[in-house]
Order: sequence, then C-alpha cells, then structure tokens
Amino acid sequence: MGDNVSYDSNAIIINGERRVIFSGSIHYPRSTDAMWPDLIQKAKDGGLDAIETYIFWDRHEPQRQKYDFSGHLNFIKFFQLVQDAGLYIVMRIGPYVCAEWNYGGFPLWLHNMPGIQLRTDNQVYKNEMLTFTTKIVNMCKQANLFASQGGPIILAQIENEYGNVMTPYGNAGKAYINWCAQMAESFNIGVPWIMCQQSDAPQPIINTCNGFYCDSFSPNNPKSPKMFTENWVGWFKKWGDKDPYRSAEDVAFSVARFFQSGGVFNNYYMYHGGTNFGRTSGGPFITTSYDYNAPLDEYGNLNQPKWGHLKQLHSSIKLGEKILTNGTHSNKTFGSFVTLTKFSNPTTKERFCFLSNTDGTNDATIDLQADGKYFVPAWSVSIIDGCKKEVFNTAKINSQTSIFVKVQNEKENVKLSWVWAPEAMSDTLQGKGTFKENLLLEQKGTTIDSSDYLWYMTNVETNGTSSIHNVTLQVNTKGHVLHAFVNTRYIGSQWGNNGQSFVFEKPILLKAGTNIITLLSATVGLKNYDAFYDTLPTGIDGGPIYLIGDGNVTTNLSSNLWSYKVGLNGEIKQLYNPVFSQETSWNTLNKNSIGRRMTWYKTSFKTPSGIDPVTLDMQGMGKGEAWINGQSIGRFWPSFIAGNDNCSETCDYRGAYDPSKCVGNCGNPSQRWYHIPRSFLSNNTNTLVLFEEIGGSPQQVSVQTITIGTICGNANEGSTLELSCQGEYIISEIQFASYGNPKGKCGSFKQGSWDVTNSALLLEKTCKGMKSCSVDVSAKLFGLGDAVNLSARLVVQALCSKK
Repeated sequence: MGDNVSYDSNAIIINGERRVIFSGSIHYPRSTDAMWPDLIQKAKDGGLDAIETYIFWDRHEPQRQKYDFSGHLNFIKFFQLVQDAGLYIVMRIGPYVCAEWNYGGFPLWLHNMPGIQLRTDNQVYKNEMLTFTTKIVNMCKQANLFASQGGPIILAQIENEYGNVMTPYGNAGKAYINWCAQMAESFNIGVPWIMCQQSDAPQPIINTCNGFYCDSFSPNNPKSPKMFTENWVGWFKKWGDKDPYRSAEDVAFSVARFFQSGGVFNNYYMYHGGTNFGRTSGGPFITTSYDYNAPLDEYGNLNQPKWGHLKQLHSSIKLGEKILTNGTHSNKTFGSFVTLTKFSNPTTKERFCFLSNTDGTNDATIDLQADGKYFVPAWSVSIIDGCKKEVFNTAKINSQTSIFVKVQNEKENVKLSWVWAPEAMSDTLQGKGTFKENLLLEQKGTTIDSSDYLWYMTNVETNGTSSIHNVTLQVNTKGHVLHAFVNTRYIGSQWGNNGQSFVFEKPILLKAGTNIITLLSATVGLKNYDAFYDTLPTGIDGGPIYLIGDGNVTTNLSSNLWSYKVGLNGEIKQLYNPVFSQETSWNTLNKNSIGRRMTWYKTSFKTPSGIDPVTLDMQGMGKGEAWINGQSIGRFWPSFIAGNDNCSETCDYRGAYDPSKCVGNCGNPSQRWYHIPRSFLSNNTNTLVLFEEIGGSPQQVSVQTITIGTICGNANEGSTLELSCQGEYIISEIQFASYGNPKGKCGSFKQGSWDVTNSALLLEKTCKGMKSCSVDVSAKLFGLGDAVNLSARLVVQALCSKK
C-alpha cells in the first residue's frame, strides 16, 4: 500500500498527516556507496526528514544508450538505504543539474549531435531528454520507489533553475518549459512535481525558491506550498579562491525566517557536499573539494557547531508542526525590524510564535506582556513554544564546536618512496598526431571530454634568415591552460583568469627550414551554468595564432594544416592503473627529476589503521590529477594560492550573507588536502600515482587521517551542554571550563568577571575518559542553589585522544 502525497498552502500532506519537511542535499556520486549509510544516518540524527539529490546524466549515460548504474552511481541502492533509515527522497531529475558539475551534468556526446540545441524547444534535444528521463522514472517505478508505490520519493523535479536564464531563449524557452511540465505529468508517478526558480511554472507544477534567504518568496499559485529547495549553507570554491564560510547563526536565521513567513519545506544545499572525484568538477576552475561548508564536511564528519545548531532548530520548529500546518497566523511589528508572528489553532486555542529581529546591528528587548519579556539579538529569530517559552534563538549557539587535526598515524607512511616516469611526448613534439584539419578545432567537441588535454601541432617553413629573428608566437585561446613548445623546446605556459580566454605571447627561435610548433591545451572543468553555456567554445578554437616578426610582419597560422592528438600517452597507457603501470620502466627520484613538467610519479603506502577519514596532503605539487589504486580522487592544483585580502579571524554573522563575506584561508593553497575514501584502499598496501603538469615536487606529499582534536562546548543557563569525540577517541583532558560569563572563542577562552571555581573539577568528573557526555547547566549544579537571573553560561574546552 503506497503513501498519498498531496499539499495545500500550509503543508505537505502525507497520508493525511500535515507536515513541515526538513531536507538536505547529498549527491550520491560525490561520496562512495560505502559512505552512504553513515551520511544518511547523520542526516537523520540531525533532524532531517528527507534527502534531496540530482540524477547525473553524464555519469549514467557516458556514451549514448550505454548506461552505468554501478557502484557509487547506483542511485536505486542509495534511495533504498534512505528509505531503510526512515527518510524520504526528493529526486531532482533535471536532467540539467548545474551543481558546479562538469558541463552541468550533460553528457558531451549530446553536444556533437547534428542539429541539437540544449535546454530549448529543439526536437533532437527533447528526444534525448525524454529517453533519459523515461529511463530514470521507469527504473524507480520498477523498484517501487515512488511514495505512491510505498517508496521514499515524495517529490520529483524536472529542469533546474531555468527561470534564471530563460529570457535569452525567447518563445522557444517558454515552449520548452511547457513541454517539460507536460512530459513530467505524463509519467503519472503519483507524487507532486516541482520546478525551482521558475515563476511561470505551469500548473500543477509547484514553483520553488533557491538562495540564501527565501522568506519573501511567494509561489505562483496561492494553493501551492512555500518551498525552499536550495538554502545555500555556504558556497563552492574555485582555484585561486579563499574558503567560503556561512555561519551557523545565519543559516538558522534564514530557516527560521522562512518558516515564520509560512514556509513548509526547507532543503539545505548542501547537507553533505563531498568530493568532485575524477574530472567531474565544473567551472571552469571549480576545485575538487565540494565541501560547501555543509553540516557534514567533505569527509562526512559533523561540521560543528553548524550540524548541532540546525538539529536543535529542527526539533524546536517541529514542536509547532501541527499548529504551523493547521492554523492561522497574524503579525505584529515593534518598530521597523522586530516582528512577532503568532500561529494559532482556532479549535484547540494552541499557539506557537516566532519573534524576529532583522536589524543587522541592534539587539532588542520585547515585552509581550502576559507572555513575558524576550531579548532578541540583532539578526536573530526566537522560537517561542506556546508563545510563552523561548525554546531556541538562532543567534544563541548551544552546540559543540569541533576543531579537526590531521594525524600521521603509520610510521611507514612518514617518508614515501617515489619513482617517476616522463610523459612520453616524442610523437607530439615531432608534430605527429592521429588526425589532421586545416583549421583550429574546438576542444570539447574534439575530445568529447575523454581527456582534459588536446594537442595542436603544425609545421612552419622558413627560407633565409630574414624571417627567423625576433619572432613572437601569439596564441589567442579559449582554453583554460596552454603549454607551448617549438622544435621540441618548451617555450612557456599560461592560464586564464578564472578560466577565461587569454592571449599567450612569447618570443621564439626559429631555424631555417621546417619548424614544429606544438601546443597543448588543457581544460579544468567545463562550464556548467548560463544561457547557452553549452555553446561556449573551449581550446584554441579558431585562434587566431600568429607569428609576428620584424617590423610587425605577421603570419596567420590559423588555417595551416594542423595535426591533432587527444589526451596524454600516459592516460592512453593507463599509467595510473597499478596493473598497467608495471609495464612502464620507472626511475628512482633524484634532484634532476624534481620540479619536472609533464611527469608521472608513483609510490605505495600502507592503509592507515582505524576508521578516521583519510586525506592526501599535496603540499609542494603543482597541477595535475591523482589516482589511488587506479581510482581518480580528482584534479589537484595546490600551487594555486588564494588571495591575501579580506580575510578576518572573526566573522560577524549579522546582516545579509554573500560568498565574499567571512572568507578564510588567505595566502594558502586553495586546496591542499584531497579526500581518499576508505573504500578506495586495500587491506594493506596501496598505489598512489600523480600526474604533474606544470612542475612540482612529491617529496612533501603525505597520507594522513583526520579526527577531532579539540572540542568546545557552550551552553546557556537552563540548556544542555553536550560534548563528543569521534571514532576511537575519548575526552582525555578538560583544558578549560568556566560557569559564569567567560570570554573568547574555542581555542582562546578566558575567564570573565565572575565564575564558579570548581567548574573544571565538575566537568572532569562527568566527562573525562568518556567518548561523549552531557551536562544540564543550572546554578544548582554549580552550588549556587536556586539563584535566578544569573544570565550565566558554561563554556568548556576539552581534548580528544586515543584510549
């Protein structure tokens, strides 16, 4: 017997039960199937009702009508695990996903189909989209995964954020959206369909909101529920960028404001961001880490205090679920910034209140007469159960802060022993490719994204000496990175700002007779967003390429006969695969082999003991890709340093968030650490292979594990302080404890103007030697009897160590 999923303007209704839904995005290919049960359980423990994910077309249909649903692409298994945990699924088929994913999730073979135009009223495209969407829907039906069949899927999405880019497509865009809606409805899946950022979504499709704040959003049909499909908990990162950070206080403020204004469904984007394994990161220039400052970090650890603060928020809002979804509401304002929203059930007379202060600087104290007095900090929302008792305030964090440490835990892994092999380039440096054209080809259409690399090679004849002195090579490229060689000699490299097109110009030496120009163009993630983004060319595409000689005499080489080769010889030979790499002769590392461009490095390491997540420190490397036992853990580029401006030790959560606010990691590699999932590792020894493109040294590269080192707790009078270590670690030391008005933050607490002297002793007795502990904070516990109005809080800093 299936579930009946319906809705009205106040609720998602499941089998007649009126619900508000908390959801979180976890993308199955950004983790591994071995990680899924733990991620799902942590989402459930965090108070979520549902998991939201895209379906990734490019991964599932890498070649037309050749499908892959194995391993971490087995979304059916992922959905079943979510159902086993007692959670729902929101399935976003797209099949365009954006998601900072390579080419927005479209397979590259689409690009080369004759007559195709993507995401518009184009029959070639619509046929392929219909075929793929039908396949996904039918797979779900066959596995009984829709709620109407007793499965976990309660909502499905077609298309994605099309309204943001629709205008340039004109009437064809409008026709396309209508077609998408009709196609979706024709599947008869028995659950509602949604479209995000689509204010003209045709009925009965529900239009939804994405952003940092969606409290002022209204659906286009007064009977539709108000839904927040992407509440951005942080932001993604590009090579050269600093670390984005969105505070727990501000995310909670955004959620509470949304429910205060009649919201019914909130989804965190991301709840677990994960990793862009292989070459799946989009962009251009989006990093391999897709951590997103999410409640679960890239490795699956609890990102505290964000995870815990949101957990408390969910349980607080759920206290009023029946009133929020059945009742009427009224607003009362106090000045320009403070609003009391009172939800009440006319039948039972029950009440539930939100009291918000949207002032970015000034706190407020509000007297609600018989319902009490409330202190509402700037940029915060108080949730008041029964409109009489504050149960949560978005600016008052009572959950643990965790500071992670990286640990080198195997003696054998301290100094890795490296061998190297050059990337074989004698063919391309001699101008030998696999096919020829009298023009400069577009890169992604030529490679069909089988590699980041495309070689462009041509011959230039010179006679006499006049044309060979003071010559400059000028290459106009839309590629992301360019390496140039003339007569087998390396000339130079360059990359665009943020992956934009650029002009490469270098003086070169030509000889009399035949000269060979060899250019290697590299992509770093294909564009994933914008109107007509799919048509944006990459590579040297048309150039032009000039030789500029004395007196500005210019020779245009663009329509020369160009020879081409897709990919590297090392990729073709699969040097990254331990089976095939045996067939290559590797050299012992010496000082001449360090800092080489276009070089393969190989080592072995022992699997770290325990269960803590494993990470690869790539300090010292330049740019390239890394493989563990033949599996790619993504592109690396630790030589790309984040800017040194606008970083701050402190973050003021007050006021509207944007991705340039509260950034960190100034002056450091954009990404130094790379996730190695434990399921990629063997029981004993593993092979690590790196391809280095621009010149780096593997001598500092190391394999480490990540665990919680320092934990801090903060709890106000009347609330509970909870502390926990992870894995095999216990609380080994109480480094600081103060009940009173302590100052500072985790890592630098100090006593305030008063505190209870035995605070640390009491915490040691309760917590030392434990994996986790909790303390109900009260004056009585600390020997102050029934003292009231102390405004006291307990702050603790502890150390986690192995037993």
